[in-house]
Amino acid sequence: MSARGRFIALEGGEGAGKSTQARLLAEALRGRGLEVVLTREPGGTPGAEAIRALLLGTEGEGWHPRAEALLFAAARSDHVERLIRPALERGAWVVCDRFLDSSRAYQGGGGGLSDEEIVSLHRIGSEGLLPDLTLLVEVSAGAAAYRLALRDQGASDRIGGRDLAYHAKVLEAFARFGRAEPGRFASVDGDGSPEDTHARVMATLDARLGRA
Repeated sequence: MSARGRFIALEGGEGAGKSTQARLLAEALRGRGLEVVLTREPGGTPGAEAIRALLLGTEGEGWHPRAEALLFAAARSDHVERLIRPALERGAWVVCDRFLDSSRAYQGGGGGLSDEEIVSLHRIGSEGLLPDLTLLVEVSAGAAAYRLALRDQGASDRIGGRDLAYHAKVLEAFARFGRAEPGRFASVDGDGSPEDTHARVMATLDARLGRA
């Protein structure tokens, strides 16, 4: 029976470059001979991708915070059950662009729900699964704004397009989680080139989990 795989999540605010770093990390781990599943939240399975479209689409009036949290939890439950757990059980490494801590930061810190409420939904929907390591990619406000302008070209999704006060609360929440759970979180400086950040990601990964 193969050993359980490892679960790595990348977290951070808008424009941190998480998706690029998740892709580069997956490529590097495959280069080491590992089976790697690269996925994202919300999404990763057909059902979860359908919920993603409901959550991030800009049509209509959107969702109130409790409904939004429930939809994220439902998408994550399907994602964990159908993709993440089976991959880990067969020995694959899972690299995920966002996971539970984004719900804690966005629907909790930004949306005003309590951390206990978000974590309770996760315990019910996904049996409390947590990453082995959560890489918190942190960038300066200027770098984030520049990257968002290039990425979105004036057309943000529903959550990314919320006001600065909301996103400031999100960043505060991420920083708080990192301080409270240093055993699971590791901060990575995301300013500079994608290659520079990737080098820091790999050094952090190897220091925290050992070289795969």
